Amino acid sequence: MKKLFEYSIQTSRRDEFINITHLVEKSISESKVSEGLCTIFVPHTTAGVTINENADPDVVYDITNHLSSIVPHRSDFAHMEGNSDSHIKSSIIGASLTIIISGGKPLLGTWQGIYFAEFDGPRQRKLYIKCIEG
Repeated sequence: MKKLFEYSIQTSRRDEFINITHLVEKSISESKVSEGLCTIFVPHTTAGVTINENADPDVVYDITNHLSSIVPHRSDFAHMEGNSDSHIKSSIIGASLTIIISGGKPLLGTWQGIYFAEFDGPRQRKLYIKCIEG
C-alpha cells in the first residue's frame, strides 16, 4: 500500500494560499490508513503549509495581506536574490504539519482547511504527504 504521495502544485501569484485539503483526504483514502498520522511537507524555503479557516476567503486574504505588511517585499535585505521576505514568511508559517487520521479522514475542526502557502511565486512546487498507521 502506498503511504508516501508527491503532488505538483502550480502557483499563480507571488503570495498565495491554495486549499490542499482534498489532496490530504485523497492521500489518506488511497493509503488505506484508518487510524494514524499524516505528515504534510513542503520541500521549499519560500513556501509553507498551514491550517486555518476555509469558510470565509477573507481570512486567507487577511493572513497574506498582514504577513506582507509585517514582512514587506523590499530591496534592502542582505540576501541577493530579492526574496528574503519570502524566506521569512516561510519560516513564520512553517514547512510541515502533522494531522491525526481518525476513521480514515483527517481530524480537522468544522471550519478548518489545509493550505499550501506560496511566498515567492508563481512557481511549480512539490508537496509530500506521508500517512502512517498507528
